[in-house]
Amino acid sequence: MVAHDRRGHGRSTQVDTGHDMDHYASDTSALAEHLDLRNAIHIGHSTGGDEVARYVAKFGQPQGRVAKAVLIAAVPPLMVKTQKNPDGTPIEVFDGFRKALADNRAQLFLDVPSGPFYGFNRPGAKASQGIIQNWWRQG
Repeated sequence: MVAHDRRGHGRSTQVDTGHDMDHYASDTSALAEHLDLRNAIHIGHSTGGDEVARYVAKFGQPQGRVAKAVLIAAVPPLMVKTQKNPDGTPIEVFDGFRKALADNRAQLFLDVPSGPFYGFNRPGAKASQGIIQNWWRQG
């Protein structure tokens, strides 16, 4: 089993560029190539599911390195509302996240799990400080 450390996450160098699915897929491809993985089963959860889908489509299948892909509660490739995706999230929501991230990244990593991410902003919900304070690892 191989678990990679996505750029800017975990113990990898914190970088402020290349945080998009094309870069993540390229990084995964470079790792699979370096390890000469063949017929691998790629598993992705949340954003990792989108990463797996992009990797398989762009590199994995063409290179013959993928046997199967497993997507668990995966983030869809297109979340923003468009004419072709009318049920998507309005762009203003993403604009708000980008502004909050630029203004105060640390505060954003407390605000998001305190409310919408885990639903702690819903009536009757009981917030968990442990979950809220640990969320930065996912962000």
